[in-house]
Amino acid sequence: MMPESVDNGAHYSHAPHTVPIDDWITERAQEVDSYLQKMLPETSVEPLELHAAIRWASIGAGKRVRACMVYAAAQACQATLDTNVQQALHRAAAAVELIHAYSLIHDDLPCMDDDIMRRGKAATHIEFGEAMALLAGDAMQPLAFEGFSEMPVAPTLVVQAVRTLAMSIGSQGMAGGQAMDLLSTGGKLDEQVLAEMHAKKTGSLLAASAQLGAIIVGAGSAKRESLRTYSLAIGLAFQVVDDVLDVTAPSYQLGKTAGKDVVADKATYVSLLGVDSATALAKQLHQTACDATISFGRRGEHLRGLADFIVQRTY
Repeated sequence: MMPESVDNGAHYSHAPHTVPIDDWITERAQEVDSYLQKMLPETSVEPLELHAAIRWASIGAGKRVRACMVYAAAQACQATLDTNVQQALHRAAAAVELIHAYSLIHDDLPCMDDDIMRRGKAATHIEFGEAMALLAGDAMQPLAFEGFSEMPVAPTLVVQAVRTLAMSIGSQGMAGGQAMDLLSTGGKLDEQVLAEMHAKKTGSLLAASAQLGAIIVGAGSAKRESLRTYSLAIGLAFQVVDDVLDVTAPSYQLGKTAGKDVVADKATYVSLLGVDSATALAKQLHQTACDATISFGRRGEHLRGLADFIVQRTY
């Protein structure tokens, strides 16, 4: 079901960002890549091929939206971030990106979406073979939790964070959404079921990323609920925009094979609503997300910038 707008009589009115959001995203992406470079096993460590596949899928590519969501949520909830909190945020950001990258490896396999291109280069199973790609994805999940579980914050917060991430990627989260996607191929879904599928497949990890930033800084329930409303709306908007771009953007721009959803006869927002109505829905969800950040004031600037980036992106 589509998230409802925050009805408090106030709506966010767009204002220029202090720091251009593209620059801020680039800075955060560089931080995450630098952290991943250090934490992941080197390609000189056995098994060489496995570690090469992990690095191929994880480093130097992608929009890093989920990692940025961790940082932006923490900044929205707390003005000053000490050294331990910053280190914990780096670990959380790396963890969500490893989880996301593993899911892309598995999505591209012949038994799933059967794609040969990802993030502007060969999909991991094309470069390293199906078996090694599968093992790389399998290894990236525990690697994510290994670093994540050692965050230098209160143990109770670590437990909350680990549970939040784990729940977002299981049968009631990302994996469940992918299962619904596979089972619905060739069929017709109504808008409510389609929204539920994408809330699990795409939205759950984005929502968890925002919650992780809040958990790490010890934010209260009111702030976490605002972030939940924000992230559910913008997570669904992310998928709606993906569906539109699949039929309107070329492969070289997307970094993956364009038009795959149509060929595979998948249920999408474009197949259900058409391009114009899907685009209008994305804009509506964008407003809902931004409205949910009003209580954060200027500290919510990067959350709103991410919402702008997600809805306005062309890849």
